[in-house]
Amino acid sequence: MTTQTTQTTEPPRKIRETPLFVPELVYFEPASLDYPKGRRIMDWARERGLPYRMTTSHNRITGLPGETELEQYKIAKRTLVVGVRKTLKFDTSKPSAEYALPLSTGCMGHCHYCYLQTTLGAKPYVRVYVNMEDILGAAKTYIEERAPEITRFEAACTSDPVGLEHLTGSLADAIAFMAKEPLGRLRFVTKFHHVDPLLGLDHRGHTRIRFSVNADYVIRNFEPATSRFAERIEAAGRVAKAGYPLGFIVAPIIWYDGWREGYAELLEKLGLTLPPEAAADLTFELIQHRFTRTAKSIIEKRYPKTKLEMDEAIRKKKWGRWGQHKYVYPDEQADALREFLTERIFETFPAAKIEYFT
Repeated sequence: MTTQTTQTTEPPRKIRETPLFVPELVYFEPASLDYPKGRRIMDWARERGLPYRMTTSHNRITGLPGETELEQYKIAKRTLVVGVRKTLKFDTSKPSAEYALPLSTGCMGHCHYCYLQTTLGAKPYVRVYVNMEDILGAAKTYIEERAPEITRFEAACTSDPVGLEHLTGSLADAIAFMAKEPLGRLRFVTKFHHVDPLLGLDHRGHTRIRFSVNADYVIRNFEPATSRFAERIEAAGRVAKAGYPLGFIVAPIIWYDGWREGYAELLEKLGLTLPPEAAADLTFELIQHRFTRTAKSIIEKRYPKTKLEMDEAIRKKKWGRWGQHKYVYPDEQADALREFLTERIFETFPAAKIEYFT
């Protein structure tokens, strides 16, 4: 008589969802507590028992914990500063939009290549601004000055506001404002999937939500502390079903061994995963990897084990907007990247629009 054994298979392990950002330390400008948004954030911090301090200026935070510069940098990325935006002259935001909409500054992500490494310099902490009436009032002035032309505002020039929306609600404020402006349009890009607060809003098609996507090699090696690719794409599908115009930024496009296979897989996954609604008004923005000498120095200090290639000898030198040279790929490589991605995008999404390659 033989005994039959039954094999049991374990259910697939559920992958943990990328959590919402919770700072380890919070600073408040006194004036920020004169605004409902500032008081709400204070209540939120107190409810969670988060340590908080007062500061005279959101532009000057000193005395962060940590014995070394690297330790202080890591703590700064987990520090939230709540302030009042006093400068209401908006920066330009070409080629994405006419102006940058300053909702926040700084990001909790740790993307090795990010240009915020240099533009924020010694202020990598995350700042949010609570005087939304002033900020949106300034936006209305810009819209009126350019009438009858449409004016676009980019809300993610110096931050990832989706990762902060559960704290601020500022994107919802801006979306509701732009919905009522016939000549106003809002745009922002994110590496986070926490879009639920935005899905039920009356946006009237005036806000385009874009997701930053990349080859698996790039996300795995250079984008710590962000939502996983699968989370971003699932969120993109929900955004499309909510009627928002959708877009993707493929950035930075990186030349590495196997890049063709990696970017082909990226476009294939997008095509297989996105719902039909996504293709109705779909845009792509393509940005090749670039760096400056200043950025290289900072990145190597903050991420000493990075695999990011920053060899000036094999790059093309190009004069940058901020008064220093940046290093991009030589024309032959840049053309190969652009042509390959362009072909694959139109194969997968024939009706899509590629807004630019830079």
